[in-house]
Amino acid sequence: MAFVYILKSCNFNITYTGSTNDLERRITEHNNGESNFTKKYMPWKVIYTEEYANLSEARRKEKYFKTCAGRKIIKKIIESK
Repeated sequence: MAFVYILKSCNFNITYTGSTNDLERRITEHNNGESNFTKKYMPWKVIYTEEYANLSEARRKEKYFKTCAGRKIIKKIIESK
């Protein structure tokens, strides 16, 4: 099982999209400053997740979210929260 996830910084207007096979561990790593990009914008909250059968499918969706069309979807997700 694998996940694609979107995080939003609690203190800045920044989002982060990633994929992992252990969602809880990865979120903890982001909020403990163990990721170079995300440590500058801590703390983070999860605003969206999707579950996939394997990591390659999750990474495919992660790449999509990083396109122009994917960023528009992320913007809609944020606006609905």
